[in-house]
Amino acid sequence: MSEKIHVLIIEADFYRDISDALLEGAKEALDTAGAVYEIVRVPGCLEIPAAVRFALKSMEFMGGRRRFDAYVALGCVVRGETSHYDTVSEESARALMDISTEYCIAIGNGIITCENMDQAWERALPSKKNKGGGAAQTALDMLELKQQFGLFPR
Repeated sequence: MSEKIHVLIIEADFYRDISDALLEGAKEALDTAGAVYEIVRVPGCLEIPAAVRFALKSMEFMGGRRRFDAYVALGCVVRGETSHYDTVSEESARALMDISTEYCIAIGNGIITCENMDQAWERALPSKKNKGGGAAQTALDMLELKQQFGLFPR
């Protein structure tokens, strides 16, 4: 029997109630797939890419074996009165994309960007748009594609 898929979920604490709803959806999707996961929390969405990079860097201390097969990024950015929204949403997405292509890893980006809290709840709740579950499924789908190309670990 092969090892279970091991996923790292990184949850941003800013708007914690929203990210907890995203986390609920992600956990349901991973449980359904039979994957195991660990959860780490970071202060905000800008810190998510650094957490992924820390996890990748830790493999150097594990004899070159990656600890995680896939990654799920969860958080919420709500537009405010300043341009900070643009910086956080664009830079976190760009950094995750850069990491995924540079290190050839499967990442599901569940950082939702919204105009207001009503939109955030609509996207976050598993009973609504379930973007957390979608991000977890994306990570699993990309991991499967990675395996089709013969790229390992997983």
